[in-house]
Amino acid sequence: MATNKDGKPIEILKFADDSGSYKRQASKFRNFISSAENAKFKPELNRYHLYVSMACPWAHRTLITRVLKGLTQIISVSVVHWHMDSNGWRFINKEEAGKRTSHSDILNGTEDHLYGFERIKQLYFKADPEYAGRFTVPVLWDKKLETIVNNESSEILRMFNTEFNSLLSSEYAEIDLYPEEMRGAIDEINSWIYDNINNGVYKTGFSTKQEVYDKEVVNVFNHLDKVEQILAKNHEGANKIEFLLDNKITEADIRLFTTIVRFDSVYVQHFKCNLKMIRYDYPNIHNWLRLLYWKIPGFNETTDFHHIKNHYTKSHVGINPHGITPLGPVPDILQL
Repeated sequence: MATNKDGKPIEILKFADDSGSYKRQASKFRNFISSAENAKFKPELNRYHLYVSMACPWAHRTLITRVLKGLTQIISVSVVHWHMDSNGWRFINKEEAGKRTSHSDILNGTEDHLYGFERIKQLYFKADPEYAGRFTVPVLWDKKLETIVNNESSEILRMFNTEFNSLLSSEYAEIDLYPEEMRGAIDEINSWIYDNINNGVYKTGFSTKQEVYDKEVVNVFNHLDKVEQILAKNHEGANKIEFLLDNKITEADIRLFTTIVRFDSVYVQHFKCNLKMIRYDYPNIHNWLRLLYWKIPGFNETTDFHHIKNHYTKSHVGINPHGITPLGPVPDILQL
């Protein structure tokens, strides 16, 4: 049994069921910000607050979109500490906050800027005292009604894309990550990338039986191969396409990026997705990853490898009981 520094047993987070397979919990809060006349949640300046983990790929989607859409001055943010235990995510305490060197220093997270809560779960219970489920991020919070609007990242991404356009300059309002003429193609690629890559690395890493792991890890790389082929084809001929579906970013790129940027640093070793590495074995995915990270605003500044590597390796005691965080790969991401 794993123990803490005082010799007391640590409750190990369990993610797999009796079959040895990982099953992701569905999000419970599914309201939508809308400009419709009878909407409960209307787009307003400084009404909404986003709770995230810098380590979580699902929360990362919303942070990227918040920057791309120019919402940083409209929607405020609190960041949980990178460590997650059996009580879920926590915020830094006053002692830790006192050690910060600047307001922008979120080496280990921030305080809860709204209520001073110690845990994300307190936010869930404030919204619903009868809530039963996991205390996940992201959480989109309404400061006016003091409740959770939504905790489903894909829906928060869509809200950020369209529902605040009336408050934005044309520079940002005209950015459309889910254009109507491309929605069928975006939905199609999102569906298999989500199940086989975004969630596939979790189904691989949290599996507790060999036969389950063997199936899931092969499936992840089969679908990475598929992405590689798509990007290779996009680069053929005179009219090269830089991104997954077009020469402009769509939400499909954002949703895939948050898994790929974590792949070599975490999923290869921690989740045992070690048949190949992005930087050595997938040249087209690697170029696409570095283009987004180094050239497109919103990707680099929302990617925190300190949070990412520490969270996975020190929170999942069942996978890594001694909490050792590997130093490599070096660097976390290669230059373009």
